Amino acid sequence: MADYHPGLEGVIATESSISDINGEKGILSYRGYSIEELAEKSTFEETAFLLLTGELPTPDELTKFTKQINVRRDLPSGMIDLLKALPKESNPMDVIQLAVSSLGTFYPVTFDAEDLKAKKYTKDYYIEVSAGILGSIGSIVAAWNRIKNNKDYIKPDSNLSYADNFMHMLDDSIEVTPLISRIIDATLILHAEHTINASTFTSMVTSSTLASPTQVIASAIGSLSGPLHGGANQKVILMLDEMGSKDNARAWLEERLSRKQVVWGMGHREYSTKDPRANILTEMVKDLFKEQSGKVSDMFEKAMELEKACEEKLAKKGVYANVDFYSGILYKEIGIPVDLFTPIFAISRASGWTAQVLEQLDDNRLYRPLTDYTGPDSQPEILPINERD
Repeated sequence: MADYHPGLEGVIATESSISDINGEKGILSYRGYSIEELAEKSTFEETAFLLLTGELPTPDELTKFTKQINVRRDLPSGMIDLLKALPKESNPMDVIQLAVSSLGTFYPVTFDAEDLKAKKYTKDYYIEVSAGILGSIGSIVAAWNRIKNNKDYIKPDSNLSYADNFMHMLDDSIEVTPLISRIIDATLILHAEHTINASTFTSMVTSSTLASPTQVIASAIGSLSGPLHGGANQKVILMLDEMGSKDNARAWLEERLSRKQVVWGMGHREYSTKDPRANILTEMVKDLFKEQSGKVSDMFEKAMELEKACEEKLAKKGVYANVDFYSGILYKEIGIPVDLFTPIFAISRASGWTAQVLEQLDDNRLYRPLTDYTGPDSQPEILPINERD
């Protein structure tokens, strides 16, 4: 019997060329490109193509890929009717999971085991299917936000980038400056891929059964919805509100640690130093405040003070700020509702999920790990129900 590793910690479950983490040095790369360079010089569409194919696109390839995304941006009327039929107080992640799952009824895609083995599905076909999912998921999140607030669905604008179109469909009252456009684009890049985390592993296990792509992404969304994974950025905002003033940071932290409560946005299983994505987001927060008023918000001041307190107390244990700590602050300052933070994470991570699925199906093997059984070997004879105490 193999050794048991709770949470599969330290277990190598697959080989992948998509992303890599050096947790000791605080390095994250996609296909060999550093996350810092991609956030500065690339776009979400280019990065999604890179994750799927292993190469940055040429102008012609990017044009084709963008068109494949745009084709699915405008949601079918049946999807809008479905969203309108849901209770407006629904958890957005439940809504997004349901809607993405239902995409398969509008755009059916199935994989046949024999055809897969015979390599009948081309890479171009996988890319087109993935682009379609990316096109729809952003529109679903934006449409739900409007529908639950009794506002009309806004049709997509094919002339806009992915990030700008999302903001256009989400809330046309928000002024999207070039800086805000760049921030949204960069946050999508930063959240796009992160090796085998819980949701990515979920997508790989589901895809190994040859489930349809929409069911694969829907399963990953369910995994992402938990606060120990994608839901942490929402918890950060609530936590900072609870903390009170920035002057209360150290006392609040001491009390929280004494109760063994989670400090949301702090620490990451993969990093023993600060998450490189958090470094990028910190600078973006500063840039945003310079553009808006030249003065940082109380929320950001509280976050910086709490981060200092955490470093003083927890750095020796390798606990530093992660990507969730500052992403929520950015979204909140831009005007994005708190309950959409995790759905936006899902929009971004869908690019990584689809890339992992493509890689999984290229040499597919059904996941079937072992269990170390700890129950009884046998039980007494089963008595009739009326004879049991």
